[in-house]
Amino acid sequence: MDELLREYLPILIFLVIAIAIAVVLPALSWLIVRQRPNSEKMSAYECGFEAFGDARRRFDVRFYLVAIMFIVVDLDLAFLYPYAVANDHLGLFGFWSLIVFLAVFAIGFLYDWRMGALEWE
Repeated sequence: MDELLREYLPILIFLVIAIAIAVVLPALSWLIVRQRPNSEKMSAYECGFEAFGDARRRFDVRFYLVAIMFIVVDLDLAFLYPYAVANDHLGLFGFWSLIVFLAVFAIGFLYDWRMGALEWE
């Protein structure tokens, strides 16, 4: 049991250092720098001009479609990395599995493109 706990010692050291940095650096910043807030510093910043309209208004669905497409492409790339690493060991079955995976991705991408999800007006 002692040997098992010894294997987790580097993780514990890493966590202690990370927590110490997360607590000590903001505390030092707060202590060293003079805290003199004014109305300009406390105002909401939005692209250099005053905020207008309600923040809870409805957005066009295309914002969400672009975000979903970004996530899909990101996941596609995340699934391609293990294939690139293990390419030598997968053989023909791995190759055709990758082709099917990319075909499903391409069909979805073409569908979104055809439906106009990527068009911006």
